[in-house]
Amino acid sequence: MEFASSLGAMIWHSATAAPVSRDRPIAVVGAGPVGMTAAAALATAGLPVVLVELSPSPQPDWRASTFHAATMELLQTIDITGRMHAEGLVVPTYQFRDRRDGLVAEFDFGLLADETRFPYRLQLNQQHLVRMLAERLADDDRVRMRFGTRLTGMAIDRDGVRLTVSGPDGAEEIRASYVIGADGPRSTVRSCIGVAFDGFTYPERFAITSTPVDLQELVPDLGHVNYVADPREWLFILRTPESWRVVWPVPASCSDDEASDPERLQDTLQGVAPYAPGYPVIDHQVYGVHQRVASAFRAGPVLLAGDAAHINSPIGGVGLNSGIHDAMDAARRLARIATEPGTDIEAELSAYDRIRRTVAVEYVQADTQRNTDRLRETDDAVRRRHQDEMRAIAADPERARAYIRRVSLLESVRRFGIGTPPLEMEGAL
Repeated sequence: MEFASSLGAMIWHSATAAPVSRDRPIAVVGAGPVGMTAAAALATAGLPVVLVELSPSPQPDWRASTFHAATMELLQTIDITGRMHAEGLVVPTYQFRDRRDGLVAEFDFGLLADETRFPYRLQLNQQHLVRMLAERLADDDRVRMRFGTRLTGMAIDRDGVRLTVSGPDGAEEIRASYVIGADGPRSTVRSCIGVAFDGFTYPERFAITSTPVDLQELVPDLGHVNYVADPREWLFILRTPESWRVVWPVPASCSDDEASDPERLQDTLQGVAPYAPGYPVIDHQVYGVHQRVASAFRAGPVLLAGDAAHINSPIGGVGLNSGIHDAMDAARRLARIATEPGTDIEAELSAYDRIRRTVAVEYVQADTQRNTDRLRETDDAVRRRHQDEMRAIAADPERARAYIRRVSLLESVRRFGIGTPPLEMEGAL
């Protein structure tokens, strides 16, 4: 049965997946942190992989930098957490603040010490994980990395998936057994399988600016991770190994050039804390923010993961993490399909679609939207209720533990597992 495609349109009826082999490897499209994690997990399971990436080399991106406890547990299984700790910054607490009232509540991940080896957030810019995994995979003969290669089309038949690509040597066809599309919010894979990307775009954009100035010397009670509510200009302030980073909203009326004007950057940073010498800026980005979820995370033997499947507000630091969870879930299911005869292929792939989409909607989208709304609330009475609620949660160890379990994604992982066999998932949904 044919899964006929042209770029942007694909009609899928059904497909018999081809066995995984050197001639029919698993194709991972996109070599960001999600795609790299998927490739590494598949290789760790002994499976052949071809990694297709448009950029000519692993790309730096300062945007995401938080790794939560549940994610560190998963990355430990591919033996990369040692390197991450060597370069990262362990942050055991984080704060909710108000620009007018200061510290509102502080939460301690140490409450999870009896449940996880990683009772903290690890701050490490995502490009470092990409670099670490790229260096490892370059020496792994199970993985072919095709940088500088664009996916231009895709079709599915009884012999697997045909990917049409254009690279340094021109156009060619790659045959694959399965495909993991981890190629970002403008995913070509998602377009090829004709999956809708429903949701909305925020009217404001977000600006993120990095400076080497130590903000804790200027604001002594500042935490390493801070969510700062304000009806006019909320802030997200966090420390990474390289710098302090400040995120704030850019009004729809303000152009990207205006938002990046050096004087405007200085005004914003000086509003965080006065600094007479002036703040040096080592990185600055302005980007649109969306809350969108793919209508399906799977079509035939093609799976969507990370930003190709769901994008969300960064307030909460769970987008990167949930994408890595997608990658690990997909890799575990494909490893079982490839290595365990008699595995119910349809049940495994359907479970991926159902469970990962549920997590995206019920946890990632719900929590990031609530976090963003809380920071930008304009009604003073509602803001006060939010403050009282956060103080009450932080003051009660049981409520605080439950809250931390959810924001660290431990709750969703303990509920659904990662790559859990379908028969063991009965009752989870």
